[in-house]
Amino acid sequence: MQEKIIILDFGSQYTQLIARRVREMNVYCEIHPFNKIPPIDNSVRGVILSGSPYSVRDEAAPSPDLTGIKGVLPLLGVCYGAQYLASAFGGEVQPAPSREYGRAMLSVADGTDELMHGLPSPTQVWMSHGDTITSVPENYRIVASTEDVRVAAYRIGGERTWGIQFHPEVYHSTDGAALLRNFVVGICGCSQTWTSESFVETTVAELREKLGDDKVVLGLSGGVDSSVAAVLLHRAIGSNLYCIFVDSGLLRKNEFDEVLESYKGMGLNVKGVKAHKRFFDDLKGVTDPEKKRKIIGRDFVEVFNIEAQQIQNVGWLAQGTIYPDVIESVSVNGPSATIKSHHNVGGLPEKMNLKVVEPLRLLFKDEVRRVGRALGIDAKILNRHPFPGPGLAIRVLGEVTPERVSILQEVDKIFIDSLQNAGLYGNVWQAGAILLPVKSVGVMGDERTYESCVALRAVASTDGMTADWVHLPYEFLADVSNEIINKVKGVNRVVYDISSKPPATIEWE
Repeated sequence: MQEKIIILDFGSQYTQLIARRVREMNVYCEIHPFNKIPPIDNSVRGVILSGSPYSVRDEAAPSPDLTGIKGVLPLLGVCYGAQYLASAFGGEVQPAPSREYGRAMLSVADGTDELMHGLPSPTQVWMSHGDTITSVPENYRIVASTEDVRVAAYRIGGERTWGIQFHPEVYHSTDGAALLRNFVVGICGCSQTWTSESFVETTVAELREKLGDDKVVLGLSGGVDSSVAAVLLHRAIGSNLYCIFVDSGLLRKNEFDEVLESYKGMGLNVKGVKAHKRFFDDLKGVTDPEKKRKIIGRDFVEVFNIEAQQIQNVGWLAQGTIYPDVIESVSVNGPSATIKSHHNVGGLPEKMNLKVVEPLRLLFKDEVRRVGRALGIDAKILNRHPFPGPGLAIRVLGEVTPERVSILQEVDKIFIDSLQNAGLYGNVWQAGAILLPVKSVGVMGDERTYESCVALRAVASTDGMTADWVHLPYEFLADVSNEIINKVKGVNRVVYDISSKPPATIEWE
């Protein structure tokens, strides 16, 4: 049975970071909303309570049922989690005299404490909270403080329960990884055996048992997620996997042929389906981003369904859903406010009457790539940037027409090829061009032009949950801009997007 750490999410922006730090120790962990706690069986070695945008003093403050957890398993409350463990059991939490946000120096009061073991004193930590613990119950022992926060860390006597009012998961907490290791490895006793190789071995065995001799159909995109999912499934069930690659006309230039070629020699049974006309006809006159996504999702389902029905006795639909898709589609208060529809989450199963198998749904993107390497997948596929499910339709702002997509394909190819030729592609998480519904005046030769503007976007990230714009060299951007304007008819202006996520999203639509 795979040992794991459970993280109960109270809505913090940092929850995913805690999971990443735990997984970096080769320890498996799962994030669950605080109000949807999974069964606590022998595989669970410990539990972490996340931070939250809420105050424990709010009337609607999240309140988890810790029956079978607190006092039974090792428990670590982080920020809101620490304040909840204090206030719910007899302590007091009050608004901080001033918002405690940013770097602080932590002084360890008890170096023999298991959570504080080996940490230098003082050590830099990151604070991010408006409330503070002003008093703790009698059996709570303070183990660390800062100049402004007396109860920066505590342990509950007679239990393996700790609370900390800072964020060890962010890089500003210089010894945060060591503190988390003390909890996960030292206190919880995790064996650190969750590796890419062990994931492959376990997942293939589970897929064989789950799927048996059933046939499975999978929509391939040429991207990392669907490719790794396909190879995992192929290793488990061989020729019972049927792959379908739908060309919506919204792919990058030459992508359909190149993707089909890349799968040759991998042993995958792939059928390519050209469906340009259907998608463009249905997108005619549509400018709303969410409507575009819905139309493309619907058309994809219908085209995919027609092809899948030609395969006899298919029982399962495989999807390349990964963890950020799952996390962004669920919140601690039920379904989250829709930022944008996720192409991989929902939609297909209800219409196709098939059971769903998602072999990657608990992996972050970089973990998917590591699993792909363990499977021996070509680096050209594994190192490809993420590409949105709706394709270039959500990078063509305004109406999507064959002509506008063609312009964007040319611009995009110049940008991506230039990144690769300059050795910059590997430094970027995701890059692409956006065709804006804006025209501007220009001069080409001695003539006035009135043509389109394109925006270039390149971001750095580890999992797509947050992202920063990449500081590409000015000379590089100048050369790319010059090449685009000279070679792509219909474009006379190029801009570079310097927005981070949050507050912006990676895609414009």
